[in-house]
Amino acid sequence: MITIFVERNGVAEQAAKFDRAWLNPASGVHVWVDLAAPSIPESLILSDTFAFHKLSVEDAMSARQYPKAEAYDGYLYVILHGIHYEKGDHAFGTHDVDFFVGPNYLVTVHDGDSTSINDLREHATRNPKILGEGPVSLLHRIVDAMVDSIRPEVDKLEERIDDLERRIFDQPDPKLIRRILEQKRQVAGLRRIVTPQRDVIARLARRDFVDVSTEMSFRFRDVYDHLVRVADDVLIFQDRITGMLDAHLSNVSNRLNEVMKVLTIVSTVLMPLTLLTSVYGMNVPLPQFPGGERLQFWWLAAISIVIAIVMLAMFRRKRWI
Repeated sequence: MITIFVERNGVAEQAAKFDRAWLNPASGVHVWVDLAAPSIPESLILSDTFAFHKLSVEDAMSARQYPKAEAYDGYLYVILHGIHYEKGDHAFGTHDVDFFVGPNYLVTVHDGDSTSINDLREHATRNPKILGEGPVSLLHRIVDAMVDSIRPEVDKLEERIDDLERRIFDQPDPKLIRRILEQKRQVAGLRRIVTPQRDVIARLARRDFVDVSTEMSFRFRDVYDHLVRVADDVLIFQDRITGMLDAHLSNVSNRLNEVMKVLTIVSTVLMPLTLLTSVYGMNVPLPQFPGGERLQFWWLAAISIVIAIVMLAMFRRKRWI
């Protein structure tokens, strides 16, 4: 679907079709063309009307491309990624958003799931300033909204990590290993999204491109600072999850050691008792305890209890139990 917004003399409106005369910077208009999940015929506006380079058009129509910013003849091409949390897969999903920034126009290409762009589309005609400040400013508004949408997801991820951390120490369970690995995968996915975008925004903030003015570089610098904080949080999350994984494995190992210690003590205590009862259970003449056969069982029971108590006392003295 193609949506065209035009701003002229402080008035913004949605246009039914694109006028090639608007491509002239002297026309005094600012144009925003948004392509949401464009079909092949709709995508021809990129190559036929705007005459964008075929490589940038191919990248824009591809499902997945690495974030980047490249200067072409007459326009700036930027690829960024929006994120969303997929509850079914317990992971962060991503979708490409492509930007073609010209002297007086901005073309955006996405799959239709970009909340940031959809919100701006609803306000584009009611607030002429959105388009009136120019295409680079509109690019900044979209990018800023995309970055701001990351923070709530990061906060939710931190809450899940905090809850998992408490459960590891308060309610240790071997099944928690799966949840830990799921959180680790989420953090890794978030890092793959944030880190390359941070580098792209850094180039815009450093004014590596002539299209970005000094004032706009300051605005992109603020966006860059937000991404840096998110990237730092992701690194902290990675360290925390690594520590949680080590702590969980240590807890499981300690529990196993406690079980093995109890079983070992029980086996050690029973060994002499088993020998004693085996010897006196043999059908051969053996020395009799005082009182004859009538009291032999009670003698064996008493000796077994004494042996068990002595061994346990010895283990206790050596602090093995």
